[in-house]
Amino acid sequence: MLSLLGLLAGLALLIVMAMRGVSLFIATPVCAAVVALSSGLPLLPPDGEPAVTDALGSYMQGFSGFIASWFFMFLFGCIFGKLMQDSGAADSVARWVLRTIGPRHAALAIVIACIVLTYGGVSLFVVAFSVYPTALSLFRAADLPRRFIPAALGFGSISITMTAAGSPEIQNWIPIKYLGTSPWAAWQASLAAAIVMAIIGQAWLNWMIGRAKARGERFEPREGDPVDSRQVLPSPLLSLVPLLAVLVLSFLLHERLHTAALIVALLAGCVLTAAVGWRHLQAPGAALGAGSADALIAIGNTAAVVGFGAVAKAVPGFALAVDWITHLPGHGVVNAAFAVAVIAAMTGSASGGQAIALPILAPLYLAQGVDPSQLHRSVALASGTLDAMPHNGYIVTTIRAVCGETHKAAYFPMAAMTVVVPLIGLAVAFTMFALGF
Repeated sequence: MLSLLGLLAGLALLIVMAMRGVSLFIATPVCAAVVALSSGLPLLPPDGEPAVTDALGSYMQGFSGFIASWFFMFLFGCIFGKLMQDSGAADSVARWVLRTIGPRHAALAIVIACIVLTYGGVSLFVVAFSVYPTALSLFRAADLPRRFIPAALGFGSISITMTAAGSPEIQNWIPIKYLGTSPWAAWQASLAAAIVMAIIGQAWLNWMIGRAKARGERFEPREGDPVDSRQVLPSPLLSLVPLLAVLVLSFLLHERLHTAALIVALLAGCVLTAAVGWRHLQAPGAALGAGSADALIAIGNTAAVVGFGAVAKAVPGFALAVDWITHLPGHGVVNAAFAVAVIAAMTGSASGGQAIALPILAPLYLAQGVDPSQLHRSVALASGTLDAMPHNGYIVTTIRAVCGETHKAAYFPMAAMTVVVPLIGLAVAFTMFALGF
């Protein structure tokens, strides 16, 4: 019991430290130490060589293991996004979508632009930075409260596409390693969930914006607002080529290369982006450097959370919690989704929640005869529900760094789009599984 209390205390401390802006490279070792000390797990190896029987060895095994498995996907994904941004291809696609739909449907235009870019493999963070200036122009033209822009960005980027079947985002590919499935696993349930989420989410977002306008909220310009200053961009149709290539190649090569297919697809996307937008590249060397740096930060933050999870897995309290979850009444698909959602909420990371839970849960539920495709889709969808807590890296970056808003003003509508709506989608997937799809 003391071990379980220490585990909960470590998780609570991690959330508090993350919300206060403490780096995960500092927060996770500190919280891992709290978990280890409460369980009697040695912090350091007695002979100086880290092993899985001490906190340092457990942390580094989880940290380095995640990087070894996913480094090149993060690397090429971030470089691809930066090249799309530097060449203007991301702006071209976003402006084309936004211009086609128009200011009257500003929120819908932002959502669709984000869906197109993220489903084509562009990093979530790059999409937020790329779409925001044009989104701001649309909200200004339609006189809509700007505090809803983060909700529109999050709804299009992480609620619908991040965990959808066929998505090149890492959250749809991590389960493949443990379940031997395809990125298109349970696509029928995924499609039904996406349609329901899109309808309900967009109606809800429009309703919230309408209520705010009825209360007198309007667009409020601020000094230093970004503007669409770049006039010459590549053709939007040509700019779609790299995005489509990533999707097509990842699908065609999956059977032969498995998760490595995504590496090849993203690398091809980088090459095609450079070819399509060669005349428009402003600083390709800087884009490569920035993409590499972003990849190190992104995978490092996630690996730090996985390292904390590895220490948590080594203490008796974690085994007690897993035993409780796995013996809950109900279907294994639901229980696995519940476990991943809870861990993702505690860590503020969808990919971190999957990486911590799947090595334990996958063998257990597969041995029970649970359908791997259903398990894949439910785990992927569940990881994108409760992960969007206030301390989530994407939430903090989008609200504060990209949009310049506060959590008080922008988090509730964003939570509605990135927590409640995905939970509805998960329920739809469960219903589809019950009906035999």
